[in-house]
Amino acid sequence: MADEFGAAYAQVIIDDLVLGELGDRTAAAAIKAGDDLRLVWQAICAANGVPKERWHGKSKLKPKN
Repeated sequence: MADEFGAAYAQVIIDDLVLGELGDRTAAAAIKAGDDLRLVWQAICAANGVPKERWHGKSKLKPKN
């Protein structure tokens, strides 16, 4: 999160952004409920227009399938 958004803004996103893909919950609520962290991250990325090539991290290569 910090790599993509910066530490301060990442915390705002986690605590305050309500995500429809997570059942109209914040990332913090979804994580607390035990949702898959990968799905939480993907919902955050989609909601914030992060290009798909960075969904695995700025310095990480896309996994081979």
